[in-house]
Amino acid sequence: MIDRFYSSVILRYPKIVLLLVLLAVGYLGINSSKLEIDASSETLLLENDKDLQFTRLINERYQTPDFLVIAYTPKHDLLSSESLESIRHLSSELIHLDRVESVTSILNVPLMQSPPKPVKEMLQNIPTLESPDINLSLAKNELLNSPIYSENIVSKDFKTTALMVNLYTDEKYYRLLKTRNTLMQKAKEHALSNDEKEKLKQTVKMFKAHRDTLRAIDHQTIIDIRAIMDRYRNSGTLFLGGVSMIADDMITFVKRDLKTYGTIVLGLIILLLWLVFRQLRWVLIPVLIAILSLLATIGLLGLLGLEITVISSNFISLQLIITMSIIIHLIVQYREFSLKQPKATQQELVLQTIQAKIAPTFFAIITTIAGFSSLVFSGIVPVTNLGWMMSAGISISLLIAFLVFPSMMMLLKRCQINTSFERRYSLTAMLGDIVEKRSNAILLVSFFLIVFSLSGASKLIVENSFIDYFKPSTEIYQGMAVIDQKLGGTTPLDVIIDFPLETKVEIPDEADDEFDEFEAEFEASENEAQYWFTTDKMRQVQQVHTYLEGRPEVGKVLSLGTMLALGRTLNDGKDLDDFQLALIYNELPKAFRKIILDPYVSIDNNQVRFALRIIDSNPELRRDHLLKQIEHDLVNMKELDKDRVHLSNLIVLYNNMLQSLFGSQIMTLGLMAAILTLMFLFLYRSLKLALIAMTVNLIPIGVILGLMGWAAIPLDMMTITIAAISIGIAVDDTIHYIHRYTEEYYKDYDYIAAMHRSHNSIGYALYYTSAIIIIGFFILIFSAFIPTIYFGLLTVLAMLMALSADLILLPKLILLIKPFSKKG
Repeated sequence: MIDRFYSSVILRYPKIVLLLVLLAVGYLGINSSKLEIDASSETLLLENDKDLQFTRLINERYQTPDFLVIAYTPKHDLLSSESLESIRHLSSELIHLDRVESVTSILNVPLMQSPPKPVKEMLQNIPTLESPDINLSLAKNELLNSPIYSENIVSKDFKTTALMVNLYTDEKYYRLLKTRNTLMQKAKEHALSNDEKEKLKQTVKMFKAHRDTLRAIDHQTIIDIRAIMDRYRNSGTLFLGGVSMIADDMITFVKRDLKTYGTIVLGLIILLLWLVFRQLRWVLIPVLIAILSLLATIGLLGLLGLEITVISSNFISLQLIITMSIIIHLIVQYREFSLKQPKATQQELVLQTIQAKIAPTFFAIITTIAGFSSLVFSGIVPVTNLGWMMSAGISISLLIAFLVFPSMMMLLKRCQINTSFERRYSLTAMLGDIVEKRSNAILLVSFFLIVFSLSGASKLIVENSFIDYFKPSTEIYQGMAVIDQKLGGTTPLDVIIDFPLETKVEIPDEADDEFDEFEAEFEASENEAQYWFTTDKMRQVQQVHTYLEGRPEVGKVLSLGTMLALGRTLNDGKDLDDFQLALIYNELPKAFRKIILDPYVSIDNNQVRFALRIIDSNPELRRDHLLKQIEHDLVNMKELDKDRVHLSNLIVLYNNMLQSLFGSQIMTLGLMAAILTLMFLFLYRSLKLALIAMTVNLIPIGVILGLMGWAAIPLDMMTITIAAISIGIAVDDTIHYIHRYTEEYYKDYDYIAAMHRSHNSIGYALYYTSAIIIIGFFILIFSAFIPTIYFGLLTVLAMLMALSADLILLPKLILLIKPFSKKG
């Protein structure tokens, strides 16, 4: 059927076939501009994570806006007139940006001890650095020693200060997000009505449009902030930080790498194709098929509304690898037939090539698609999208290659095959001799690799450190390091404690006389603060705060405990009683309360929040262990009920994502092993051959994971998919080699002769594909984005190990086990 289709359609009307392919690709290509890159935190979260819903609730409850941080180290003393003037002008320029709601700096934070005053007097007139006659010496002492400001607004050495650039909360974004999520959750529970379906469709459309607009505004805001910062670099050193900035810079790095290294890799591939084949047609055809495949895939993804994230940003490179593998197998097979059949017509050669390669290529691609399809069930949007992207892309590459290659060849005349590269570099023949004569060495090295893999894999850690995504020479790394090490840490973690309901307490008789004039007003207030601030609650708050602050992984901790420590200082070293705390809560000016109280106390919900920042650059940091340890200790050491302790914010969400992804990858490996075994059982009806193939494919994966373990390369959101990628690369070569070996064996039933013939035929395709990809992708090590470097190095290693396994270990195992029967 396939022979008839190719003979009567593809080979008979090659121009029409090419025209139809070009029209189809052109139609899809129109939508290629719709494909977008998204590195926001929303793309790195589990869709159904209950902690995600809780984090959104806490952010809404405590009104924690998105913010950016400018770390400023002036040339002069931090409180000198020159430095303060620079901060003043810098703040003034920042506040005029449309997205900026406020700027918090040393100029406008409340100074409650400069000078020390009775609480009543202090509450009536809280000074700042901008207040007349402020005592700078006292201000410096307070900033350095205040539990609120030390390592938060100023560094311990008093050389660096932070400017918190608070961004407006976009109410429309969160309103649309909430509506979308509510309808999507409802759709999972039961069928939506037609009106609800239409509302969901329109909400998703509106949310995406508004999000894209907001993303563009945020990107421009970051550009504008950096432009403003540039005007002050003569006065000191400035770095920009914050979650929004990290996400924006990651998009910038990904786009830059796609553009720069994508072009360079394609250029190197073109050069290598010429060096290997020395004929223009063998350069133009692969490049044309690769470009058509990528353009069609990008257009299809744009049409479907899928987006590239930092996890799926390498899908173009992966598709390029697999497309090149398909086309090089076709080229090598055609060249082999051409050399063996000098009198055959072009149509006969092309048809024989398609007949020989369509079955092994189809099964190799189906197995690879099955591997990537397993990512669809991860529950993580960008990983799911990567699964769909690769499945669609590989399918498109297979289809276009088997349509364009024969059509192009039919439009070209048969030519003399240039074999100068094969004659000069006979690597496959050399490997064949090693397989035949070095059995013990091959088995010994294989055993060593298995031990290396298992021991290294046992050292693997699952971590996600944003600072490690960038080289130390980059500005983003340096800025994150300054904020991390001098200003209290980078990654946010919230610890939420719920208190049990209590009966009201009486105001203590021994309350200081200085509060008497407030008492009538205070009692008349509808606010229940006077009954909420109990001694038992405050004791628990102080205990939890002290514990969290004492952990080495934790930088700055801000909470009600911070206010308690400050109150102790204001009250001559004595703890504030319940009434005094309630008074401060009610009488503190709103502008200051938003800074030091509202983000940490919710009386209405009988709840307190501890805002932690984790030191991201700590090499000993193990996030999953830290989160579990904090929860365990608070429940067991601080005698809090488990259901009253909650952890939230980005570090929790990212950790949930990583742990889920790690679990899904373990399942993927198991699924792939099962699929591979069933595939070979189906193809060759041989359990021995299936087990040989599975062993050969697991060794490259094992070496990759082993190397990552020994080199302390963490499994994070960028590297954790390498197992699926490695097996996708390796299984393709394995199927092609075994298919060819089977054909060669049944010619004379001679295992060794079949091995040599396979090496000198299909071996060239494996060798050429691997060499071209290895050299082309090695250029990625020069990227400034560490995930791109890891991807390049691990891909190169995966290709090298797959080539070695398929041309050395695979034939050696076949020679030893002899899985083929003599019945043909």
